Amino acid sequence: MSKIICFLIAILCIVFTLHTSSVYAVNMESSEYKIQFGTVDIAGGTESSGSYNLSTSVGQSAAKEFQANGYIVKAGFQYIYSIIPFSFSVSEVNVNLGSLIPNTSATSAITLTVSAGGAGGYQITAIEDYSLQTLSGASEIPDTPCDSGTSCDKSNANLWTSNTTYGFGYNMSGQDIPVDFINSNYYRPFANAANTPIPDDPEIVMSSTKVTMPTGTPTPAPASERTHESTVTFKANIDPIQEAGSYQTVIRFRATPIY
Repeated sequence: MSKIICFLIAILCIVFTLHTSSVYAVNMESSEYKIQFGTVDIAGGTESSGSYNLSTSVGQSAAKEFQANGYIVKAGFQYIYSIIPFSFSVSEVNVNLGSLIPNTSATSAITLTVSAGGAGGYQITAIEDYSLQTLSGASEIPDTPCDSGTSCDKSNANLWTSNTTYGFGYNMSGQDIPVDFINSNYYRPFANAANTPIPDDPEIVMSSTKVTMPTGTPTPAPASERTHESTVTFKANIDPIQEAGSYQTVIRFRATPIY
């Protein structure tokens, strides 16, 4: 008997954007305020020679960070690196594992892409709302325990190759993934927000502390180095007595920049 399994991916993306245009020094005023611009940068950028990198601002009287009365002003082109957009995307938001056959694993994969922008690093976490279950919640496919003798949990991947090990889990491959995903046969169950008596916390599935600003360089890394990708492979396997029906869950990915 075949079983139809499908589930949804819910995503929380954090995106910072910056739009720039040419500006000039000018005084602005209203009935209550008057703002006087003494100078605005007229040029700036980076220069390199041999083993040196130089970041420059031209026309700025004092290029540095100023603070007063709860306000912060960052003057100078050097600060542009702190506001490069941070973005995160998932290649698919609906994943269908198709009709499941007992003792035969079914898999499907998505790609996570993060561009760290001006952040020094980032982390992406994942958690499921609940185990795969029918729409009524009357029947479920439990989270995988991995193979007998090589048990896994939400923080530690392990081998899952046996066709008589049943459940639902995921594998990670690509950049910045946890080290316990040794190869494509290593799986974890997702952290579960519905666990009782204490719900799980989300687990980190991608992270890096240094993406845009390599040690010793004042300029951001090339775009290709700022953008990192990994693949999440979902896997389900059912036993011969699993109740027929449509099963679903929601997996929530959250991307957070680290400054």
